[in-house]
Amino acid sequence: MINKEFFKQAEELAKEKNVSVESIYETFAKSLQNAFKKIYGHASCRVEMKPEKSEIMMYSVHKVVDQYSEEETEEENPIEEMLLEDAIKIKPSYKVGDIVEQPINIKNFSRTGIGAAKSTWTQNLKSLEREKAYDYFKEKENEMVKARVVDINPDGKFITLDLSHNVYAFLPKSDLLPNDDLHNEDYVNVYIKKVEKTTKDPKVSVSRSERNLVIRLMENYIPEIAEGIIEIKGIALYSNDSKVDPIGSCVGEGGARIKEVCKALNGEKIDLYEWSDDPAKLIEKSLQPAHVTTVLKIDPIHKTSLAVVPDNELSLAIGKSGQNVRLAVQSCGWKIDIKPTSKAFEEGLLNEGLNIDAK
Repeated sequence: MINKEFFKQAEELAKEKNVSVESIYETFAKSLQNAFKKIYGHASCRVEMKPEKSEIMMYSVHKVVDQYSEEETEEENPIEEMLLEDAIKIKPSYKVGDIVEQPINIKNFSRTGIGAAKSTWTQNLKSLEREKAYDYFKEKENEMVKARVVDINPDGKFITLDLSHNVYAFLPKSDLLPNDDLHNEDYVNVYIKKVEKTTKDPKVSVSRSERNLVIRLMENYIPEIAEGIIEIKGIALYSNDSKVDPIGSCVGEGGARIKEVCKALNGEKIDLYEWSDDPAKLIEKSLQPAHVTTVLKIDPIHKTSLAVVPDNELSLAIGKSGQNVRLAVQSCGWKIDIKPTSKAFEEGLLNEGLNIDAK
């Protein structure tokens, strides 16, 4: 069957759906096979696409046998059988084991067959889109994407985001940043935590509070990080080039670079500090802006430690509801217990002769 219009539309559809034109051909072929099965009661057929000739060919397929098989096969779409006596009527040279292919005129399909083809075509096309969307977002797992706010739950429990490719995600309130005040049609950066395949559209789990979102934003706005000159270890910074200041490069001239990152996080504050291979120095820096008197009980195997801080900076080091020390632990990778200096003296953890101001 010659159908120039089909091949033209197939190319346009492939561009629209962002899929290969070959996948469109395959999807349409499956639709024709389904129509064939509706008409003939079996799917023993073959569809051949010839875009260079704008031609669609369809053949029924039979295997020549001397007698019909009595046992049922477990194959999903087994080749139908044809007796040798019937095969030689088509071509005298056929013998047992040969495959007989006979052309089918698609234009003669019944209304029922055409309806089945259209139904399968729609379903297969939707499946193709879903598969493409899953592959796209699976590659984006653990990465940052920009999403559009399309709905805000009346109870404020979640926000619906359009991720593109006809995929939507629910952003729970618990995964928002404290300063987030989102409205419909706002665009926000989100971190893709997990992508799962379902019987419908892919399920994409996103977050705004995931710390890796900060890392992706910094890679986006700070070329030295994207190029690997500066590494982010936890949330600490390490320069692979002694000539490059990791903190200065990330802050940028007049704070321009870090301001862009903070802006993308709706004004959330970011504390940067330089990475150190010395655990005591690293832990001390992670607790900034609180001052650390000393770091004790460093266990490199279990990565545990005890930070001693001045009494008047204990609340600063711990933070509201333990937020500051929790962030320090996440950024440096060490478990940190905190004690005020006066308590450390009482417990004999510090030498009384040390000139340390407990206040």
